[in-house]
Amino acid sequence: MDLAFGVGGKIDKAQVPSAVDKYEKYHAFYGGQEEDRKANYSDMVNKYYDLVTSFYEFGWGESFHFATRWKGESLRESIKRHEHFLALQLGLKPGQKVLDVGCGIGGPLREISRFSSTSITGLNNNEYQITRGKELNRIAGVHKTCAFVKADFMKMPFPDNSYDAVYAIEATCHAPDAYGCYKEIYRVLKPGQYFAAYEWCMTDAFDPSNEEHQKIKAEIEIGDGLPDIRSTKKCLEALKQAGFEVIWEKDIAVDSVLPWYLPLDTSHFSLSSFRLTAVGRLFTRNLVKAFEYVGLAPRGSLRVQQFLEKAAEGLVAGGKKEIFTPMYFFLARKPASENQ
Repeated sequence: MDLAFGVGGKIDKAQVPSAVDKYEKYHAFYGGQEEDRKANYSDMVNKYYDLVTSFYEFGWGESFHFATRWKGESLRESIKRHEHFLALQLGLKPGQKVLDVGCGIGGPLREISRFSSTSITGLNNNEYQITRGKELNRIAGVHKTCAFVKADFMKMPFPDNSYDAVYAIEATCHAPDAYGCYKEIYRVLKPGQYFAAYEWCMTDAFDPSNEEHQKIKAEIEIGDGLPDIRSTKKCLEALKQAGFEVIWEKDIAVDSVLPWYLPLDTSHFSLSSFRLTAVGRLFTRNLVKAFEYVGLAPRGSLRVQQFLEKAAEGLVAGGKKEIFTPMYFFLARKPASENQ
């Protein structure tokens, strides 16, 4: 029902159609260039999350990410385990000061804070998501130990060596330059401490000369607000170039017993994830269409829902062909001394 009050927070109902127009024009499907997406990534990503956050929360919950999944495990349980796994890899201890880079509305932040008894700061450049996150922190009772800072992760407003640990969950894929983003994370992390992330990447199976592969990549980019999806190799190179010592890295999607894209696969039916199924999507589409027709939802809402469906198609196709992964995981350490 948040749609009835404008899709997102700061964006006015009357501005939604023009925001959708401008957002779409950044992407290859509408003649947009990768250089423009990278140069204007902050505007593009902000417009994207103003437009889609309500849809994400409606369909997915508070944690906007995928997870490896075992048989008999619900989507919600797998997402929590995915977050706990990251916290364990970082070796988080009670009282530590942690940074979540690109925190969304703070679902992982709240879960990891409660799981590890740490204080977590969520960094986000989208005003609506921060406003929503603060309210959810208050409801969850973590508002005294968890906070949000509105800032660009390419230019963080923190002193050097500020944090005991840093993590990013499917967020730094929005960065126009992986090296620049990782270098900022390196700067604010204390020496000898760890940075862990799940990255969206094209795998070694991706063929840039394959038109179908390129179409899938473009669908994911427009549907998920991405300037360019990097390869796993490029992420690893950028990490090392930024100065990190890589402890281990792996595309952990290959370990998932159930496919990570299963919730989005329209050939699969699930009562627990009904909103994401073909029938659930049809229901949502018609609901948004009706809201828009009677003036409850702003004009352009249906277009937003449609490019999210396009993203889902691209993600499922990318997953089935194994050319894309949303969980290239790495654990990296900032050397205890710069000379190390």
